[in-house]
Amino acid sequence: MTLTTPDIQPSERSQQAAEDYPLVPVPLSARKPIWSLAPLLMGFALTSTTLFAGGAIGPAFPFGSMLGLVLVGNLLLGAYCAALGFIAYKSGLSTVLMSRFSFGDIGSRWVDFVLGFTQIGWYAVTNAFIADALTNLLNLPDAMRIVLTVFFTYAFCITAYWGYRAMDWLSRIAVPAMLILIAISLILGFQDAGDLAALQPTAEMTVFQGLAVIIGTFISGGTQSTNWSRFADTGKNAVLSTALAFFAINGLLVFAGAFCTLVYGSQDLVEAMATQGILLGGIILLILNVWTTQDNTIYNFSIAGTNFLRTSKRHLFVLGGATLALVLSLTGIYENLIEYLILLGAVIPPIGGIIMADFWLRHQGNFPAIDSVLPAFNWAGIISYVVGAATAYISGNASFGVGPINGIIVAAVLYGILSRVIRQPIRSKAA
Repeated sequence: MTLTTPDIQPSERSQQAAEDYPLVPVPLSARKPIWSLAPLLMGFALTSTTLFAGGAIGPAFPFGSMLGLVLVGNLLLGAYCAALGFIAYKSGLSTVLMSRFSFGDIGSRWVDFVLGFTQIGWYAVTNAFIADALTNLLNLPDAMRIVLTVFFTYAFCITAYWGYRAMDWLSRIAVPAMLILIAISLILGFQDAGDLAALQPTAEMTVFQGLAVIIGTFISGGTQSTNWSRFADTGKNAVLSTALAFFAINGLLVFAGAFCTLVYGSQDLVEAMATQGILLGGIILLILNVWTTQDNTIYNFSIAGTNFLRTSKRHLFVLGGATLALVLSLTGIYENLIEYLILLGAVIPPIGGIIMADFWLRHQGNFPAIDSVLPAFNWAGIISYVVGAATAYISGNASFGVGPINGIIVAAVLYGILSRVIRQPIRSKAA
């Protein structure tokens, strides 16, 4: 594989390496094998919000139907993320850098904003969540919520500050530990459940609505999984690592949330573990679960921020983003952010569809150099995004198909057409 790399000075290349290559392709010399990449992506996918997705579908379907829905939904999610992962391997680029080609030099800043704001919003919400959860589980004074929020806001960003290597080692330790704890809890849950056929639905939801919940909950994160799959040493490893995270691990958590809701009446796996008499294991699971997702989340924000301002100082965005999230958490603004963040999650997937169409149809599987002279706006991408996002939002509310999937397909097809009609040439820097 030959990467199309920009012409930069050795000192600048060294700075890019120290900051995890935020503005240039990851060179072949810095690529990682599957045993490094897969745990990192799996740790990202081990997130508490996915349990709530499972909790939403668990009471609405018989056990067998629920299991089939989880498999299909996560197969679609995994395929989407794996396709982006392969493109990231081929190009060495993150999603926000790829978007320069499909949205234009200035137009891509919308992608930076929507992806970055979504991540910093979830970082704030989740820090407040874990502070509340630990305060309640351990019967701590209410004042401890503030102390814990401040502590976790900066503790969880330490590994993101140091970058891929620190996040890699955390995931190698945390992921096996979390999988063991989840397995123990599920075994105890099956013992408590008794006859699975007797677990009857108590809520109503269509199959399309169920798929939309499963796919939509984490597809915004999956769209940015390229921040790590760009480090893959082979295309096979990029696809397998991403599929393990977004099909297998995300699917496991959706199932765990659904199963806990059916058996214990709550999608909160940690609360279920407390009921099972393994509260300490639940607390360890909670902290590791949140840490391996939060450091990825703030890392995502830093990558989007560096592209927005065209600066390689990723470390500053990690600290600045954490501080902004802390303000959102402590002021209570985060409580009003959740519905807005879910809305953004519904309109993010068309970005991935456009990038895939741009890579395969417009550039025949090879992006130009990232320092090429680009148009300010790629109107084919912008128009396709608006139509795709509207399709995802409207069809999702109307329960017509699966909103995020509809948006991806419409945006990709329309971009394939418009990119041939609205031709905006890209010139090399030398030209």
